[in-house]
Amino acid sequence: MKQVFEGIKVVDFAWSAVGTQVGRELAYHGATVIRVESHSRPCPLRSMAPFKDGITGLDRAGVFAEFNAQKYGMTVDMTHPNSKEVARRLVAWADIISDSMTPGTLANFGLDYESCREINPRIIYFSTTMQGQDGPHKDFQGFGHHANALFGVSQTTGWPDGEPNLGGTAYSDFIAPWYLLVAVIGALLRRSKTGEGTYIEQSQLEAGLNFVVPHLLDYGVNNRILERMGNRDREMAPHGIYPCEGADRWVAIAVADDAQWRSFCRVIGNPEWAGDPKFDTSSQRKANEDVMDNLICEWTRNYTQEQVMKMMQEAGVAAGVVETGEDLLNDPQMKYRGHFPVLNHHGIGPHSYHAPSYKLSKTPCQITRPAPCIGEHNEYVYNEILGFSGDEIADMIAEGVITTES
Repeated sequence: MKQVFEGIKVVDFAWSAVGTQVGRELAYHGATVIRVESHSRPCPLRSMAPFKDGITGLDRAGVFAEFNAQKYGMTVDMTHPNSKEVARRLVAWADIISDSMTPGTLANFGLDYESCREINPRIIYFSTTMQGQDGPHKDFQGFGHHANALFGVSQTTGWPDGEPNLGGTAYSDFIAPWYLLVAVIGALLRRSKTGEGTYIEQSQLEAGLNFVVPHLLDYGVNNRILERMGNRDREMAPHGIYPCEGADRWVAIAVADDAQWRSFCRVIGNPEWAGDPKFDTSSQRKANEDVMDNLICEWTRNYTQEQVMKMMQEAGVAAGVVETGEDLLNDPQMKYRGHFPVLNHHGIGPHSYHAPSYKLSKTPCQITRPAPCIGEHNEYVYNEILGFSGDEIADMIAEGVITTES
């Protein structure tokens, strides 16, 4: 069946995570996506753990593989003067150009939007950077961890008596791509009606701000700053992660109101302490939360995390297992939905990939090709797509336009 983006051609100059995820989603649904790198400046995800068997290497990084499945990989040294014709043919071929480098980087190679539009007036070009293409902080470089700090999530993550926390992941890297993807789809629809290309410019900081709006409003209206609370909530109690039977096994429980508290107490057997007046209302439970949490831990330790989750959910209390990576890969719901297809990567071997978290009923995604090793598809891209002859390709390899060594 024809895919929703079949026939769309993407040149992916994106750096690191945000832009590459947009290209991946387009590729998953039929777009032809070319990942452009060089051995002297490979994508930083190629040097990011985890690596297959703990052995480093440009073609052994799991994160790069995850974000670049279903793409073709080519290498070109954009600093080489003879690379200009390669760049020109890429732009002329493409429908979409992706850029996630510091403002001005691609312009140095003659690949800014205006230059690309002169070659291809129908081009859709998106740029995503830490704080946008203009303003006093436009040259701020960084990764999602830095954006975490900038949009306030680090300040509110951690324990009350501890320091701000990065949150374990580059959170904004998993927010910004979806705004971009919607904008790209809008640009494609607009072009289908007008024939005109579009320039899309994104600040990852501004994308992240959408996820702290309640805290911004609370400060604007009440002059109140959200403080670090660990796993707790301003209103709900109990609300936390509790230890269960087994080594490092945990369950999350959240009691939203007094009715759920009564259901919670029935599940744990209505112990004598649960009837103490100091736990009668949400406000009283908040005031005595340390004592209450210790008592709950004594109960949860007697059961597996799955047992606690099942008992609580059946009683109408929100609860969920705290899953490890191994748990997720073996989760029966994820298996049923086919969320982790396994592809045979040339550098890693059999490797699990994430399918999209959404499904299109008429054009379901197709994940058939693992992420490329660096320069893996040079011959195909240069010859079949860009139309260079064998002699021209050999000359570019000899000159170093097409890179082959790191």
